[in-house]
Amino acid sequence: MDYENQSSYPSGEPGKEWPCLRQFCVFMENRVGYLHQLLKLLEKFDLRIIALSTVDSVDVAMSRIVLDNYEHAREIFELSGYTFFEKDLIGVELPDDTQPYMRICLSLLQAEVNIDYTYPLLYRRHGRGAIALCVDDIDLGIRTLTEQGHRIITEKDLKDDDEYLL
Repeated sequence: MDYENQSSYPSGEPGKEWPCLRQFCVFMENRVGYLHQLLKLLEKFDLRIIALSTVDSVDVAMSRIVLDNYEHAREIFELSGYTFFEKDLIGVELPDDTQPYMRICLSLLQAEVNIDYTYPLLYRRHGRGAIALCVDDIDLGIRTLTEQGHRIITEKDLKDDDEYLL
């Protein structure tokens, strides 16, 4: 697929092979039970959490969430009144290597792409896991990883991963 000629935002086609994963950064009060309420809401609407990372301070918490259907998730967040913003991430399958993270990071380092943060995805295909990467230049990051032989994960892949995480 030619990613260079695509705009930097999804076209709105559900399950389209968009080369990025959409992360939602959801803000809420840092109080007992607030994260649980958010997760119950997502479960109620049959959204599968692919990744979750929470950062908190005294009064406020921010949860970074990747779900299996970003359009449905956006609608739920909007209708529920949550304060959130969206960000594109690169999902990349871990290579069959003794140091898979090192191999991915080295690919990006050689292209001078800075990694802002990373976290694991609840994704497994043919015995391989995956990570999400937030980088300073997403187009160059995708192009570099693809040229280095890494497999980029799309939203469509999230719907087709192995049924059971082994």
